Amino acid sequence: MLEEPRDVFKLSRDWLSVQEVVDVVSSASCGAISVFIGTTREDECDGRKVIGLEYEAYELMAQSEFTKLCADIRARWPTVTHVCVHHRLGWVKVGEASVVMAISSPHRHDGQQAIQHCIAQLKANVPIWKKEVYDSEEASWKENAECSWSGQHKLHPVTENMNNK
Repeated sequence: MLEEPRDVFKLSRDWLSVQEVVDVVSSASCGAISVFIGTTREDECDGRKVIGLEYEAYELMAQSEFTKLCADIRARWPTVTHVCVHHRLGWVKVGEASVVMAISSPHRHDGQQAIQHCIAQLKANVPIWKKEVYDSEEASWKENAECSWSGQHKLHPVTENMNNK
């Protein structure tokens, strides 16, 4: 029995559940579920330690771009059955998941390729922005190098002092 493809995209200010994302893509017809979890990492920038990220999104456009991304994934890997992406908005401290995605397919090869493509294209085309927050109480908006509208090589990041808010 052929299963109707399911594409689920959710932006959330709450903690992300890997199990919830896996459950969305689970299917009796699939022998593989490929998962990617992107976490906020402890990093250093100009001697300042990153303590978390603040995410914002253009939510309606993000949903539209996700729909296009799913169509692209299905065109490239027709055996992909279900796609689910949950992305955090707001404050995400070091160690917590910023994005959780899963893709189901009958065999692992297509799902693994599709999940790599999905995260790369999500970062390149879906309007979700992040601001690094540092232990110095400063913050800096960051661009994804993959981003189609990125001027990363032309512009310098805007730095804010969090005390002025």
